[in-house]
Amino acid sequence: MNLLVSEGRSPALLALEDGTTFAGWSAGAAGETFGEVVFNTSMTGYQEILSDPSYAGQIVTLTYPQVGNYGICEDDFQAPRLHLCGLVVRDMCHTPSNWRSVASLPELLRSREVVAIEGVDTRALTLRIRGGGAMRAAISTTDLDPKSLVARVRRSSGISDRNHVAHVSCGIARTERVDGAVKKRVVAYDCGMKKGILDGLTSLGCEVRVVPWNTPAREVLALDPDGVFFSNGPGDPSQVWATVEAAREILGEKPVFGICLGSQIVTLAARGRIEKLPYGHHGGNEPVMNLFTGRVEITSQNHNFGTVFQSLGPLVPEESGGLSAHEKELRAWSRRGVAPVVRNPLWGRIQLTHVNLNDGTPEGMRFLDIPAFCCQYHPEARPGPSDASYFFDSFLRLMEGRNDFLAPDANDGRSAYAQAR
Repeated sequence: MNLLVSEGRSPALLALEDGTTFAGWSAGAAGETFGEVVFNTSMTGYQEILSDPSYAGQIVTLTYPQVGNYGICEDDFQAPRLHLCGLVVRDMCHTPSNWRSVASLPELLRSREVVAIEGVDTRALTLRIRGGGAMRAAISTTDLDPKSLVARVRRSSGISDRNHVAHVSCGIARTERVDGAVKKRVVAYDCGMKKGILDGLTSLGCEVRVVPWNTPAREVLALDPDGVFFSNGPGDPSQVWATVEAAREILGEKPVFGICLGSQIVTLAARGRIEKLPYGHHGGNEPVMNLFTGRVEITSQNHNFGTVFQSLGPLVPEESGGLSAHEKELRAWSRRGVAPVVRNPLWGRIQLTHVNLNDGTPEGMRFLDIPAFCCQYHPEARPGPSDASYFFDSFLRLMEGRNDFLAPDANDGRSAYAQAR
């Protein structure tokens, strides 16, 4: 610790609830912060990551070693405020080089009062999280006693102990208009919606009425929109039952599209079960199999909770390759070339459309008897690849009365198997 002081940098300490600690230097605001520590594997896009409201309640570790090289650009923010609890990096750049940059990343963190630490072995930290799961943690520039900080972390609250959505959603409704003729009118539940998602909707010619997370369904239905969207957002979906109840009343009445937390909300509205993943999906390189096209999409993701597809109902054998028993491992469906269908007690048939090839978790599904679908990852990809951008076009087609969903290219992007269906 004397070495840190002698180098003219303020010391900082990262502590995990399992007792692990990492010494480093302050790279943001002075003080301390508590939250759930996760890691993000994106190689670029740190500003979009920091400004994603879905990170409320979390301390974000960036696995790419050098961070901040291209500084900060006003156009890249995904929300006006930074909601994450803290930031962990290996090597912070304090003197960026980029003609678009208006400030360095440390300057931004200090101005937004975000506590950050650099000089951490982020490889070791990531392995610790992969082994022990996402866990409570703290960064402090004031309490540098490892035993003291670990004890305080263990007394801190967990990610599921509060409704983080209520703190990131808009306070009042607003309307985002488009240039030119309005093709469709959409109501979007703001649970922490990224700017990129809003841009994805308006780019289709949709006029979007953005409403707070707890807006009653009757108010939305009274607007008579062409479709309703449920956004991404932070934390445990079981904390946002007002949104779940709204979704349950809107499903079957209007075309519905959900992304990330919105997908989990749709799952709960169908009386399905949600599980917390060991360390979640955070990054821009998650491989996902599209069960219709047989193609692998490289996707941008940010979530710690996900749908348990088997909980949505029993399989429909005639639409699930003749199988009547659920596969324990969903990647088996990608090997079979089958997009299985369950019969849900509320909404009829629901089809699994996408599967994560890393861990076999469900990544997308569509309702066959009502106009609705959802995906667990981010088709707007800010940051990340744009393989899944067709989801926005699919929503427009759904609002036009077509359910020919999942066609990412001019040839419909379909495999021979999908064409045969």
